[in-house]
Amino acid sequence: MMLGEESESADYWKKCGDEALANGIKGVVMMGAHWDCAGPSKVEVSTNPKPEKSPVAYVHPSKYVNYKLVPDPKGAQRCMEILSADGFDVSGNDKFDWIHDTYLILIRMFPGGCPPTTIISMNSRFDPHFHMKVGASLRRLRSEGYLLIGTGGAVHNLYRNRWGPMLKYCDNFAQELPPEDWAMEFRQSVEDVITNNSGPNLRRAMTRLMKHPQFRDAHATDDHFMSAMFFAGAAGGEDDTGTYGALKAETWELTNMCNSQFTSGVWSSNKAVGASA
Repeated sequence: MMLGEESESADYWKKCGDEALANGIKGVVMMGAHWDCAGPSKVEVSTNPKPEKSPVAYVHPSKYVNYKLVPDPKGAQRCMEILSADGFDVSGNDKFDWIHDTYLILIRMFPGGCPPTTIISMNSRFDPHFHMKVGASLRRLRSEGYLLIGTGGAVHNLYRNRWGPMLKYCDNFAQELPPEDWAMEFRQSVEDVITNNSGPNLRRAMTRLMKHPQFRDAHATDDHFMSAMFFAGAAGGEDDTGTYGALKAETWELTNMCNSQFTSGVWSSNKAVGASA
């Protein structure tokens, strides 16, 4: 619901979109948190020429139903070529409909119209190293004018959220109590890793977070953390050494769910990559 409402994070994504357009963005490549496929090295790329939108709970349809999605056939083909050359079992999926973890961000970033966009699936084994390697493989698209985005959650455990204000008043931002210690601890660890590590060190540090003592408290399932691995792969090459990610905005909802917005890279070098963690 966060991106269906006004928030600091929504404002920041609009700024990101404005910067991308000002720098002549060629397209967007995204990995979300709700699409995965089975197989040891399997990954799929969205190739549906006319995707529909999956409905969003608690967000009024008027906020997204009329937004036209713009798939990127050339971008999808380019992604599949790169991933295949790097040994992934990759194929297109021409039936996939886009999910709120991607199109709500696109609406916030580009309210005037969706740029050509390609969605990359997760792998259902949720291996952090696998998803980091997907990001590393597609990293070269940054120099070709693409913006890479991972969209998941820094702290995302639906079982440990406080749902009362949401169910009673549709107020997902209510903070009757402060976030619990486990949520604050893991959230801080995510920020420390992204802002204090660069290059290959970022990749190593991000994958290690899944061994953090509070990881399972912060993530009851692994799906919402794989996009952070995709981000680390895309922003953690040797050439990225010395370039650190920055926390640009943050929004808490349902008391214990933390949506931190990190960006790494600068447009002046024509190598931009972002993550909604």
